[in-house]
Amino acid sequence: MPEKRFFATLWSLTRPYWVSEKRGTGLVLLATVVGLALLGVWLEVQFNTWNREFYNTFESRDQAEFFRQLGLFAILAALYIINGVYRQYFQQMLMIEWRSWMTERTLEDWMKDRAYYRLQLLDKGTDNPDQRIADDLNIFVDLTLSLALGLLSAVVTLVSFIGILWAMSGALEVLGVTIPGYMVWVALGYAVAGTWLTHLIGRPLVRIGFDQQRYEANFRFSLVRLRENAEGVALYRGEGGELANFRARFADVISIWWTKMLKQKQLGWFQSFYGQVAIIFPFLVASPRFFAGKVPLGEIFQVASAFGQVQGALSWFINVYPAYANWKATVDRLTTFTQALEYARRESARLDGDREEGQPRLLRLERLQLDLPQGQQLLAPTTLQLKEGESVLLTGSSGAGKSTLFRAIAGIWPYWKGRIALPGGATLLFLPQRPYLPIGALKYAIAYPADASATPDASVREALVAVGLAKLADDLGREENWAQLLSGGEQQRVAIARALINKPDWLFMDEPTAALPDDAQAALYRLLKERLPATTLVSIGHRAELARFHDRQLAWGSFSSG
Repeated sequence: MPEKRFFATLWSLTRPYWVSEKRGTGLVLLATVVGLALLGVWLEVQFNTWNREFYNTFESRDQAEFFRQLGLFAILAALYIINGVYRQYFQQMLMIEWRSWMTERTLEDWMKDRAYYRLQLLDKGTDNPDQRIADDLNIFVDLTLSLALGLLSAVVTLVSFIGILWAMSGALEVLGVTIPGYMVWVALGYAVAGTWLTHLIGRPLVRIGFDQQRYEANFRFSLVRLRENAEGVALYRGEGGELANFRARFADVISIWWTKMLKQKQLGWFQSFYGQVAIIFPFLVASPRFFAGKVPLGEIFQVASAFGQVQGALSWFINVYPAYANWKATVDRLTTFTQALEYARRESARLDGDREEGQPRLLRLERLQLDLPQGQQLLAPTTLQLKEGESVLLTGSSGAGKSTLFRAIAGIWPYWKGRIALPGGATLLFLPQRPYLPIGALKYAIAYPADASATPDASVREALVAVGLAKLADDLGREENWAQLLSGGEQQRVAIARALINKPDWLFMDEPTAALPDDAQAALYRLLKERLPATTLVSIGHRAELARFHDRQLAWGSFSSG
């Protein structure tokens, strides 16, 4: 993206924490880290002066001064070590604070207005949001702090040493022209040329880093998918296809690694050459004045040290370029993710439909039209009215849009027009075709989405017994991946138990007993009628036996239009 736009988006990522209610701790830690960074530069200046005095003791053969300088070195080295350790410690504390705040805010944005669901429908290009939240935020905070503090240190180092180098390098006459502080100009020219060549060679690493993070996340996600669907793959004997999929995704990972390695090798050749020349370069440039007897040996080492500090500060970008490329790729991924969340919210706000709370005992759909994401019409403008207390069975062919109707009523399907008037003040619960079972304690999975801590254990046990899962009644504290442990029929029994615990005013069930035999289905529907007499039941189903548990039956497409 253009540089101006990049810095604007970078600011939009960075600024919120530093103006948030949590900024106090962050600002104190930042001030501490900056202070320690400045102390580190001051110590470098002291080491530079020490270099001159120490090496002069060899030229003057002053043994007493030699040992005094060793003692001074011990003090400076101790301060340098303590400063380095605590600077890293407080910088990591700041990372934790900043990352915690950004993660919380991003999770809230992802969950707000069900953006996590709508992203799957509206923006197929935003891959692996889980990886962007878990990994990219960590990388962003870490590298932003490291690069920013490194740049600050480089600038302060440059300011601190450029005067020393200017004063000590003297003047150089070239073709009759006197150049004052010539070593400063040499260091500047050397660093500018190196920076330009580094960016020219390493620029593709930004895009490579973006793709690498995506391919790594795709590979990891494919492994997680197998773990979540192990039984289905095993029953289909689909190991060959899964293995081929793993190999294909891992081949992308290896391919991008090779691309990155080759580009880093090119950059490494240049950086190594640049760094090695920088070691001897100041001695080469300063040697004429030493051999002419204009400066002592210690001053040569001081000049070389000062030149190295100035050249290193000016070459900061060269030294951190691989980290910069990784950081830039991470910023791009986080930026596209936040933009996708905004896009999902904007698109939802632009819908033609009107969803609101209407009369207390009535659900009314007026000229409701359902569309597919591609724009095709799924349901022609339809009007339907459901009254509180009645039981309605919705039937029709598979794939005709019955489940989509439930999604529209629930407020998660974005492609619709018309008006949905929900029963005012009523609680609605939707049981999808495949019940969602969160990982964790069984009690949490059963009570979901109710607050498990506020639900008595006795109520949960009683609900499990009532739906035919008495064997689990004593396992409420047991933590498992219940979606893998329980069969399809058992999961549907859990969903019914969930309805008994949540006691909604309106219960929408999408084939809630499809995995169960007829007698179990009949028992569970009788249980719902008995335990939830005031709840309005709206079911989707195909079995003819379901009709006897409902007051009326609606065939898909037979609703009144107008």
